[in-house]
Amino acid sequence: MQDMPPLPSFAAIVVAAGQGLRAGQPMPKQFAVWCGKPVLRHSVEALLAAGAHPLVIAIPPGAEDVARGALAGLDGFTLVEGGETRQQSVARALAAIAAAERVLIHDAARPDLPRRVIERLLDALDSHPGAIPVLPVVDSLSIDTDGVMSDSAPREQLRRVQTPQAFRFSAIRDAHQKWWGDLTAGDDAQVLRAAGGQVAHVPGDERLAKLTFAEDFMAALPPIRTGMGFDVHRLSAGEELWLGGIRIEHDKGLAGHSDADVALHAIVDALLGAIGDGDIGSHFPPSDPQWKGASSDQFLIHAGRLVDEAGYWVGNIDLTIICEAPKIGPHREAMRARIAGLLGVDITVISVKATTTERLGFTGRGEGIAAQAVATLLRK
Repeated sequence: MQDMPPLPSFAAIVVAAGQGLRAGQPMPKQFAVWCGKPVLRHSVEALLAAGAHPLVIAIPPGAEDVARGALAGLDGFTLVEGGETRQQSVARALAAIAAAERVLIHDAARPDLPRRVIERLLDALDSHPGAIPVLPVVDSLSIDTDGVMSDSAPREQLRRVQTPQAFRFSAIRDAHQKWWGDLTAGDDAQVLRAAGGQVAHVPGDERLAKLTFAEDFMAALPPIRTGMGFDVHRLSAGEELWLGGIRIEHDKGLAGHSDADVALHAIVDALLGAIGDGDIGSHFPPSDPQWKGASSDQFLIHAGRLVDEAGYWVGNIDLTIICEAPKIGPHREAMRARIAGLLGVDITVISVKATTTERLGFTGRGEGIAAQAVATLLRK
């Protein structure tokens, strides 16, 4: 692949001084992990790769250690302590840049930064003191007054504004120096406009979505995940036979610490495997007496709850029961219904099949029953 042509020289500022608590993360969202690495690191890497120099990052007071940890292994950036407002944070970052012709100011909460947007912004600075990426408004707009619609707004004239925003360095520096300290601006384009500067629109990108709420972090999860489960229990006289969540009349039952329902156990392991959360033994250890004789229903309900909390739906369960006896066919639909009920899904996403081993091995000799399951999960 050919190397991309170099961009015009530019400095960059990443605003990462907020608290970001609405995102539901245990730390400010710019330091939380998104798509495998801290949110802040994504845009810093993109800007450095595009040639940003210098690159200044405004961080919360006292957050230098966590910021450097999030950026471990990267060079070419400077950290400054942000202020009480976004304007103060940007002004302090601008003051840390000795000289530059162009500067991009970017919010750390927009981690997916396409190079093509940077290119459009820098090109626009050839004829304007400022440029911002924008997207059209596609929904109808209602003006709210006391909870009711009082008017509409012309969406054709409105645009959704993103970052990074690009400026001629001297123009935005001077505009921030003139800004009224007791007023709040939504972004730096407003600061430049207040000082009389013209701001051009360039096409933005849907990838530049802002991470704001907990759901936004869940959207970074893979759209589809798959897990596999396998379980075996021996058949023993004097035991009840529970299989697929239902009791089946048989001369033997499955022996184990719980009710030994190999079908449900295999499904539980498949679900836990799909979300990377251990196995049935780690959640319900056989050494714990509280699970002795326990119904496997509660194991499956627990696994389903974990799937939900991880941000997924159950897309499909494919269960295969391996045994010579009893015959599974007469009980298949009852098993499907029971499994679907325990997971709170439609019966159509549950498949129950059975096979034998042609009288080979322990299942062929009637010594035990095995089950294997595949679970497919879909991101919410």
